[in-house]
Amino acid sequence: MRRATRAAVLALGAIWTLPNTLIGLVGGAAGLLFGAQCRWRRGDLALVFDRWPWGPGGAITFGNVILHTGASLDVACHTYAHRAALCEEAPIRLADHERAHVFQYMVLGPLFLPLYLLCGGISVRNRFERAADRYAASGRGWWPWPTP
Repeated sequence: MRRATRAAVLALGAIWTLPNTLIGLVGGAAGLLFGAQCRWRRGDLALVFDRWPWGPGGAITFGNVILHTGASLDVACHTYAHRAALCEEAPIRLADHERAHVFQYMVLGPLFLPLYLLCGGISVRNRFERAADRYAASGRGWWPWPTP
């Protein structure tokens, strides 16, 4: 894809998912008051709040914002299927998994959260999580529905 076309598509995706991004920005700004650190990750197309003080650990994405409880997204983690003892897969990079969610948000915009919740929320059964794991493991397949 030509550079100008790619930039236009990414800008449209960012605008489309802006309501979700605003949720992440509010959460991230609150986290800054409690020691979170903020930085732009160009390759992940996201503003990342590291050391976000709430949650059980890991990361959650809202549009183009990633709220992360650790010091860096560049850590290895297990897939949802591995954690559910359904398979023995090699660890994936958390940044790659969350980048897949950023892509999903940019395509689905305000539809993402309702669809994500209808598909099972945070669980191994959720097609969005399985697609993000697949993308993190292979660099392909972040879209949650099979393509013909």
